[in-house]
Parts: sequence; structure tokens; C-alpha cells
Amino acid sequence: MAFTPANLDSARGIIARYPFKRSALLPLLHLAQDQDGWVTPDAMEEIAGLLDMTPALVLGTASFYTMFKLEPVGKLLVSVCTNVSCLVNRGPELLAHLEHRYAADPDVTVEEVECIAACDLAPVMQVNYEFHGPVAPEAAETIIDEYARGARAPRSISGSPRTGE
Repeated sequence: MAFTPANLDSARGIIARYPFKRSALLPLLHLAQDQDGWVTPDAMEEIAGLLDMTPALVLGTASFYTMFKLEPVGKLLVSVCTNVSCLVNRGPELLAHLEHRYAADPDVTVEEVECIAACDLAPVMQVNYEFHGPVAPEAAETIIDEYARGARAPRSISGSPRTGE
């Protein structure tokens, strides 16, 4: 889906902040992802047109950064670190447990990530870019379930605080 009329206005405002249109690419990708839960091909086409770029350049940038999702994900994006500190503190076991537990839940997407700069919290996970750690598998489930039932307020899929919902 392309930008809604309100988001198209926001996109034009974002572009106006920069001396070069291309500099607005990352904020526009975040805007598109917050709107649809992922960066759709239509959004990339529209962003390319707004910034006088080719869609291939927009895709190249979006695919470089792991924070941009190029296919649909659940409302809750659970990122589990498995890098060195988390590896030795059972991060892979946490990942496997959560992948199994939420495999059939379309509202929860579990992904493995490399270092998320929270080694002191190992094993650590993020839920929509909000850090939680150290966490055992059962505690992680409790946290995710609290987000799912509204006891915790999740950030947007891009990590921005939600407003007006």
C-alpha cells in the first residue's frame, strides 16, 4: 500500500527538513513500515518517486538494514540475540523455545538477531525494539503474552512509541 493521505503529508514534511531529498530515505522507510507493518513494494515505489530515486535504490537501502522488514511480520516482533554473550548465556535455547511456542501465532514473529548492544542483559530479547533481559524462556513468554493482551504497550514495528491508539 502506498502512503495514506496523512502519511503522504508527513512524508513531504520530512523531505522538506533535508537539504537533499535523498537524505529523507531512512525516515520515509520508517514511516512506511509504521503504516503497514512492513515496507511494501508499493511504498518503495512511492518513496522512490518522492525522492527522485529508482525503486532499486530504495530496495537496496531497505534490504541492507535488518530493521526494515520486506515481508509481513506479526504485531509483535520478538528479536532474540544469539551473539557471543547471549550464546554463552543460553540465547540459542531461548530462541528455539520462543520459535516453537509462537510458531502458530500470526501476531508474534520471532527472529534471531546478532548483537543488539545489550551484553550486560544476556540473554536478551527485544519486543518491538524494547529491551528485556536477562530472560529465561518462561519469563520471556510472560513478557510477550503481557504485550499481546495489552498489559504492556508495544512500540510500533519500527520501535517508535505509539501515539493516539
